Amino acid sequence: MVAIQHLRFGYSRRAPLFEELSLSLMRGHIYGLLGKNGAGKSTLLKCMVGLAFPWSGTCTVHGQPSAERRPDVLADLFFLPEEVYVPALTVQQFVANTAPFYPRFNQTQLTGYLQELEVPAHARLQALSFGQQKKFMIAFALATNTSLLVLDEPTNGLDIPSKAQFRKIVASALGDERCVIISTHQVRDLDALIDTVVVVHERRIVLNHSIDELAERLRFGAARPNEAATPIYAESSVRGQRGIWPNPAGLPSRVDLELLFNALVGDNAVLTNYLAQPSHEPAL
Repeated sequence: MVAIQHLRFGYSRRAPLFEELSLSLMRGHIYGLLGKNGAGKSTLLKCMVGLAFPWSGTCTVHGQPSAERRPDVLADLFFLPEEVYVPALTVQQFVANTAPFYPRFNQTQLTGYLQELEVPAHARLQALSFGQQKKFMIAFALATNTSLLVLDEPTNGLDIPSKAQFRKIVASALGDERCVIISTHQVRDLDALIDTVVVVHERRIVLNHSIDELAERLRFGAARPNEAATPIYAESSVRGQRGIWPNPAGLPSRVDLELLFNALVGDNAVLTNYLAQPSHEPAL
């Protein structure tokens, strides 16, 4: 679906955001793109959809260079930026003007998503609150049925019930032919939604693993009685010390994305090296 090879890009020649960054994204997955503020998450998404142009390396969608912005490629991807700017149109006018660009747009789905998100179907867009505008654009994005859906910080501006509704409808919209990429710095918003975690840090991808593999290889939580292993990473919290531990038995474990992210952006070489080993390798 998306193939990035040896990407080099930045806004200043003195300080490139990416150096030799490579990443492959496949159909049938919901990816969570995580990174610190300023790590380049939004820029990486813009490179994917052809709104930023690599200095060197390649970025392709469906095998076509994204920077060429070919009409057939654009008709099969939808990019929703963090800040939405809606025109002075009603919902119906916006749909009439925009939906024809997306051959698989489904009006029935849009109506259902708007009902689920509690967005009035006959409103003037600019009269809606920012949160309602964003929910409308999320609903429209899903209803386009593009095989590539790119969402940048989609839960910003949403209240707690709306975040739960967002997770529900995005999960329902995933199919074997669709690839969804969601960038966020609010890792808990994606906890129950994504199936693959991608972390960008220090100009490169430091993690690209499925939740299932992470849950099999790592254990998250407190130390167990008489546990001999040393934690790969640990931090203190109001609930006591939490840690990431080797999981040689492969027992199921709930992945703590926040803990995992803190370990990775803290340049935890032990964790990075451990995950770089083939899964059949023995633990530390």
